[in-house]
Amino acid sequence: MQSKLIIPDYLTEDFAMYFENMSSLNDPENPDLLTVYLDNLFQQFKTLPMMFTDMVDQLAMAITTKVRIDIKGLASLNLSTMPDWSLVKPFVGVHNDARESITTLMCDAEIALNKAVLLIYYYQGYDATPLKSENDEQDNESPWGNYQDNDYGDNDFDENY
Repeated sequence: MQSKLIIPDYLTEDFAMYFENMSSLNDPENPDLLTVYLDNLFQQFKTLPMMFTDMVDQLAMAITTKVRIDIKGLASLNLSTMPDWSLVKPFVGVHNDARESITTLMCDAEIALNKAVLLIYYYQGYDATPLKSENDEQDNESPWGNYQDNDYGDNDFDENY
């Protein structure tokens, strides 16, 4: 059973934007949409690494495919408050083509990089399936019974009436 993942307060707004962007671009009718967008975003990031420092959700999207996070290692940290980058860094691997840009962020925008990595971490472990309430089973039962199991033996209802 997966433990309940709670997004800490310091990431709530950025996570909501990151989650919405990633979800909306993950289109089953156009499966390449997300990949193409992330590739284009990374190319912009690679050219101007500091461009996204004030848009942490976009920074996270730009580096999503370029960092690998040790989920178990990072989970061992107390993330209720934002940890220092020095504690997070050992659990992050960076793809060769992103090293120069990530290094620039480490030197000049460490907090933005730290938040972006934590957004990716929480997104990878996030389960967006709505939780069922204890009353869900009761809510689904109509006090009038199932209209298809009526006494008349007639299931021919005009849904557009």
